[in-house]
Amino acid sequence: MKFFPLIWATLWRKKTRTLFTLLSVIIAFLLFGMLETVDYAFSHPSSGVTGADKLVTTNKYSITLSLPFADAQQIRSVPGVAGVTWISWFGAYYQEPKNFVFAIPVDTDSYFTVHKNEFVVSDAQMQAYRNTRTGALLNDALMKKFGWKVGDKVPLHSTIWTKKSDGSLDWTFDIVGSFSVKDETQARAQAFTLLFHYDLFDEGRGFGKGQVGWFEERVGDPSQASAISGRIDAFFANSPNETKTQLANDFTTAFIKQYGDIGFVLRAILGAVFFTLLFLTGNTMMQSVRERIPELAILKTLGFGDRMVLGLVLGEALLLCVIAAVIGLGLSYATLPIIRQGLQGVELSPKALIPGVGAAVLLALIVGMPPALRAMRLNIVDALADKR
Repeated sequence: MKFFPLIWATLWRKKTRTLFTLLSVIIAFLLFGMLETVDYAFSHPSSGVTGADKLVTTNKYSITLSLPFADAQQIRSVPGVAGVTWISWFGAYYQEPKNFVFAIPVDTDSYFTVHKNEFVVSDAQMQAYRNTRTGALLNDALMKKFGWKVGDKVPLHSTIWTKKSDGSLDWTFDIVGSFSVKDETQARAQAFTLLFHYDLFDEGRGFGKGQVGWFEERVGDPSQASAISGRIDAFFANSPNETKTQLANDFTTAFIKQYGDIGFVLRAILGAVFFTLLFLTGNTMMQSVRERIPELAILKTLGFGDRMVLGLVLGEALLLCVIAAVIGLGLSYATLPIIRQGLQGVELSPKALIPGVGAAVLLALIVGMPPALRAMRLNIVDALADKR
C-alpha cells in the first residue's frame, strides 16, 4: 500500500486522457454486466420460475404448432400424472406495443390444480372470476403498473387471435380480482400476467378452435419426471401430433430462445466491445509509459528494481481497470429492475456480475503487461540519454 500514492499520481498524470479512458472502460463493463446477466439467465434458468414437479408438453417439431385439446384426457391417464391443464399463447398489449401483457387463457379448475399453493387470491374474487364469463384475474404488480382496479374494463390488442364475431384483434376483459404469488422469484416472473377463461377464448376466436398451445402437467413424484415425460411422448409416438415433453424450466428457456440464439448474439457484442477496448486501453498505457521513460529511469537510479517498476506499471493498469469495472458493474446492477420488466419469465441473478471482476483483472494484465515489460527492461543510460 505504500506505493499506492505513487501509482495514483502517475495514473492521473494526464487527467483528461485518463478520464476519457476511464469512461470508456466503465461503459464497456456496464454493457458487460447487462448482457452477461441476460446470457446467464438463459443459460441457467431459475428453478423458482416453475417447480421441479411440473412438465410441459408441446408439439414435437415446434412450440408454435398447436395440439388437439382432446390430448388432455389421454395425458391425464398416463401413470404418474397428478394433474394436467392447457394454455395457448395469446400475445397481447395494452394501447401500444410497449405495454406488453402476458395474457393467457386458462381452464380455471385444472390450472389452479396444477399450480396449487402458488397463487394468493381471495375466495370472493376467485368466485367472482368463476362466475364472470369475461372476467380476468391480474397480478398485483400489473394492476399497480397501469393503475387498474377491480371493476375496470381492460381492452387488450392480440397480435395473433382475431375474434370470430367481427374479425377484430381487440378483446375486452372485466377485472374481477387480483392475485399475488408466494414465491419471490415466481412473483417477478408473473408480474405481467393476466388470466382469463379458456372457454371464452376458444369460442370467441376466429380460427384454431379445439387446439391448444401446450399442456402443463403436475407429477406426483418429481424424481420420476423424466420417466413420465417419456411415457407421455411414447403415448403420442407416430400419431399426427407427436409431442415433446420436458421440464417446465427447460420449456421456459426454449420459449424465449425461439427468437434466436440470444447467447451467441450477446457474446458477439461483448467480444466486439472488449476487442475495441483492448486497443483503446492498451494504446493509453503504452503512450503513458513512453512519456515517462526518463522518470522511470530516475526511479531505477534511486533504487527501484526491475520487478518493482514492472509492478508499478501493472498496478496502474490494474487500478484503472478495476475502478472502472466496479463502477460499470454497479451501474449494470442498478439496471436489473428495468431489464426484468422487458424479459417476462426470466429471472436475472446478480451472480452473473461476478465474472466481471475477473474480466477486469485479465484486461489489466493484457493491456498492462507489454508496457510494464518495456519499463522493466529499460536501460538507465539509454533512457536518460534520450531525455530532451
